[in-house]
Amino acid sequence: MTNLEGKVAFITGVARGQGRAHAVKLASLGADIIGVDICADIDSMDYPNATREDLDETVRLVEKEGQRMVGRVADVRDQGALADAFGVGQAEFGRLDIVIANAGIVRLTDSDDRRSVWRDIVDTNLTGTWNTIEVALPALRENGSGGSIVITSSSAGLKGTATDNAGAQAYTASKRGLVGLMQSLANQYASEWIRVNTIHPTGVATGMTMNAAMETLFAAAAAGETTGLSTMQNLLPIEILQPEDIANAVAWLVSDEARFVTGIALPLDAGFSIR
Repeated sequence: MTNLEGKVAFITGVARGQGRAHAVKLASLGADIIGVDICADIDSMDYPNATREDLDETVRLVEKEGQRMVGRVADVRDQGALADAFGVGQAEFGRLDIVIANAGIVRLTDSDDRRSVWRDIVDTNLTGTWNTIEVALPALRENGSGGSIVITSSSAGLKGTATDNAGAQAYTASKRGLVGLMQSLANQYASEWIRVNTIHPTGVATGMTMNAAMETLFAAAAAGETTGLSTMQNLLPIEILQPEDIANAVAWLVSDEARFVTGIALPLDAGFSIR
């Protein structure tokens, strides 16, 4: 049975959705949490981000599991702010064992400012992940006992689909780029027993997918219109996964039960990537 007692995990995008599910799941297995979230909207995106109240709720849920959490507001695009936030948690817990680079954004509706959409998505999804690992890696290596880094990619990181939408192009490019980053890091730090893997979820019921902008696209796709969602169909007869489905897989991946697993791109996609 997975046991993470005495472990500390650093999670980005922790205020809701998959990030919150990871925090609560790992806490239920005994881990303490350092968590950050932007808790502010990004002008180029078409849906609201999590709020400070959402972050506070994640802290409450972790504490309900009997564990501690340091929750701070930080934008993964800002390495300095991210380092400051992580430093508060590192000072509190004194160690680090797990990194879950989860923060990410997407826009599938059209925009008049394609450059801003492209830049913000790539900066958050790809550079933000690099910032996260850059900030946390020294503490992970300092333990001398290895650790686990899990990077949230997407089914789009395995399978690109036809689109002229700048947000979808940026999302696919950034999520595919994470696989290359993962492989570089996995090769570099394997000798220190630091394992690095990507996960590739299909659609998950989070704030990124359950919002007014996405509802419009879902309705158009259901009416037979060609949208960015038209070709996004799972193989298994399930429309969307729950955050807890992803968290259960990640809990195994960061545990000693997966101590030999590194350098893999793990589909959690209901068969999407082979359809």
